[in-house]
Amino acid sequence: MSDRQARGVEKALQEAEARGEFQNLPGAGKPLPGIGEPLHEDWWLRQKSTRENLGADALPVTIRLAREVDELESVLDGLESETDVRDRLEQINQRIRAALIGPVDGPPLRFGPLDVEAETAAWRDRRSTPRE
Repeated sequence: MSDRQARGVEKALQEAEARGEFQNLPGAGKPLPGIGEPLHEDWWLRQKSTRENLGADALPVTIRLAREVDELESVLDGLESETDVRDRLEQINQRIRAALIGPVDGPPLRFGPLDVEAETAAWRDRRSTPRE
């Protein structure tokens, strides 16, 4: 931006402020939403999808998979049997393998198939450990 453009923008902002156009804006005097929370790799996409009320189906396959892996522990903890846990992990792994092999929309995956045995063992450990 040139100096001339910057001066024009600054002048327009000052005039709008003088007219009171920046008073009573939503969120005035409140902290920014999400401040202090860690940012996920796809933070901008999450904000856009929330702001525009886009469903998960609108996201590229690789981003949906990344979200699913991020939320995996809580999903698995909701399952009652080890068979259900293994089935869910195998379903996810099938989609991960397909995304790794074929052309898909979205950024490349940064992880491979999940270790079914390790995830199942972790699920068993969480179930046997009392939570506070």
